[in-house]
Amino acid sequence: MGLSGRERRILAEIERALEQDDPDFARRLAEIERVEAERARAGRWRGRLPRGRTFHVWVIFVLGLLVIVLLLAAVLAT
Repeated sequence: MGLSGRERRILAEIERALEQDDPDFARRLAEIERVEAERARAGRWRGRLPRGRTFHVWVIFVLGLLVIVLLLAAVLAT
């Protein structure tokens, strides 16, 4: 949910006051924000699992299917 126009104005005022009062701290916060934004862009899955996780999903699926087949064979054998 986005911020209202009033909330955005208040945050902008706080940011300007911070930059005037302590420019070094404001610069460090801006750098942290930039790094976090880069991480967020790099970490997007775009609806897919990361490459290493896809293999694990398939292994779990195959093992689950194998267990079901073995249980079914055991029931039919008795």
